[in-house]
Amino acid sequence: MSKKILLADDEIHILRAAEMTARRAGYDVQIARDGAEAWEMVQRQRPDVLVTDVQMPRMDGLELTRQIRGNARLKDLPILMLTAKGYELEPHEMAEKWGVLDVLTKPFSPRELVRQIDQIVGGAAVATR
Repeated sequence: MSKKILLADDEIHILRAAEMTARRAGYDVQIARDGAEAWEMVQRQRPDVLVTDVQMPRMDGLELTRQIRGNARLKDLPILMLTAKGYELEPHEMAEKWGVLDVLTKPFSPRELVRQIDQIVGGAAVATR
């Protein structure tokens, strides 16, 4: 059974590039176009990994992360954060304060994102890779 990834970003071209690369790698990918939609989706069906942008409408990635970390059922959900180059975040600060595993600066390589996800979930998404 493939691992579930939730991608949350308001930039559709980033979502689509990451979605296509992750699907080709064998992941079951869901997408959300803002933090509020991602929060609703995470509560309905917990993914194996959340990849979220920092700056999004309705709820930003930091608030989404805060909501997740405050929920007993979701608090250990692995999170990767995406950020625009001008809005840089220190990975070690994000790890300490929010439990974020890593911060990727846009533009990022979708292949690198999938490599990071592979490391988090312990290897290949599915046996047919």
